[in-house]
Amino acid sequence: MRVLLSTYGSRGDVEPLVGLAVAVRGLGAEVRVCAPPDEEFAELLAGVGVPLVPVGRSARALTAAAAPPSAANLPRRAAELIAGQFEAVTAAAEGCDALVATGVMPAAAGARSVAEKLGIRSVSVTFQQLTLPSPHHPPLAYPGRPFPPEVTDNRVLWDLDAQSIDALFGEALNTNRASIGLPPVENVRDYVIGDQPWLATDPILDPWQETPDLDVVQTGAWILPDERPLPAELVAFLDAGTPPVYVGFGSMPMHTSTDVAQVAIEAIRAQGRRALVRRGWADLALIDNRDDCFVVGEINQQALFGRVAAVVHHGGAGTTTTATRAGAPQVVVPQATDQPYWAGRVADLGIGAAHAGPTPTFESLSAALSTALAPETRARAAAVAGEIRSDGATVAAKLLLDEISREKPPVSA
Repeated sequence: MRVLLSTYGSRGDVEPLVGLAVAVRGLGAEVRVCAPPDEEFAELLAGVGVPLVPVGRSARALTAAAAPPSAANLPRRAAELIAGQFEAVTAAAEGCDALVATGVMPAAAGARSVAEKLGIRSVSVTFQQLTLPSPHHPPLAYPGRPFPPEVTDNRVLWDLDAQSIDALFGEALNTNRASIGLPPVENVRDYVIGDQPWLATDPILDPWQETPDLDVVQTGAWILPDERPLPAELVAFLDAGTPPVYVGFGSMPMHTSTDVAQVAIEAIRAQGRRALVRRGWADLALIDNRDDCFVVGEINQQALFGRVAAVVHHGGAGTTTTATRAGAPQVVVPQATDQPYWAGRVADLGIGAAHAGPTPTFESLSAALSTALAPETRARAAAVAGEIRSDGATVAAKLLLDEISREKPPVSA
């Protein structure tokens, strides 16, 4: 059996697919991944021996160079992403038995269209539930298309969400579909989600409430076990004193006039703690030469988070899950999209603090750190860590291959 996993987005859209790819391969199937051509994604896949089929432009370069998303430029970006999917995925999916589509909405729409054209099974996956219509929560608003403040009924808001997605992405999708002989799609969102979408999140962190309109399969988070040792210099820093507070914002560029690294380091020092800073896409750096701070690049967070006093981060699904599994108290400083949701989940579970807004100050971050570093928060974080599942990728891989096996006709003698 052959499986293609397709995405476009940041590391949080790519790394879970690597975990699934390893699980699928472990069950005997061939697998490849379509993803942006960023060096870190290529290295991630090369490290586990899974082929990368590059699609589109570098996600990091696009994020750093482009103007912020808006109602004016989103349709143009969507057209580029969909065309890239049609070109790359069409070639990569040839001979495959199934395609798993995720990432930003236009990319997933393009990938599922290719699967439709080739007549192969496709599955839509999300790494947070806020893109799945439900009466229990509102949708996320797209840039330049806010919801009317007087509308509070979630069902009405989801209708408006479908209209926004059609307005932003419908023309680009249907133009590309027509070019390969496919009929137009009337509701882009529902086409991408399909009848039985997969929710690849942990049910403790992200509990899905059943809704009669959608048959959601929650597999658990897709986690790639990371066996890389921590660098010797970092181990020496960790061993030289009390556990530090980690601060990093992953794939978020942090477009702000505030020196986030300086605010974070000063707030951490005010708590009597050492600081461990990850550069990331925000390019954070140390503010002086004192020996109570250390800076790292790409790192094994699974190994690291068990050795820190707390994790200050942006609230991506992957980082939130990794910190929760490690039992590390968290301060979530959400920047965009689903990150305020994860911040709220961390606070609701009592395993950390949700910072109010994307720009921390010394005072606001100090208050959040006080909550995260409290003994009762660490005790709660340790308790919740024992409830987080680690088999999500295996569950999904078995489900996918079982479905392929049921649909494939038996081989005659």
